[in-house]
Amino acid sequence: MEEPTPEFNFFTMFRDGFKSMTLGKTLWAIVIIKLIIMFLILRPFFFPDFLNSKFDNNQSKSDYVSEELVKSSTIDATVNK
Repeated sequence: MEEPTPEFNFFTMFRDGFKSMTLGKTLWAIVIIKLIIMFLILRPFFFPDFLNSKFDNNQSKSDYVSEELVKSSTIDATVNK
């Protein structure tokens, strides 16, 4: 089996692949734009920081989360019987 040349590495392989793309560049641009919209614009509106707005310290946050997990697990256990 032939050894790869020293200038061959993954960076050059991807760089050359992206240079030769035509439709792929447009699709990657659409994917990146959608990710920016989802994480930078929609996330703050649909997923507000509930725990930081309701609780002051980490102990009260962890107590609330553990209580909610226990509640949901007991509800699931009674429903599945």
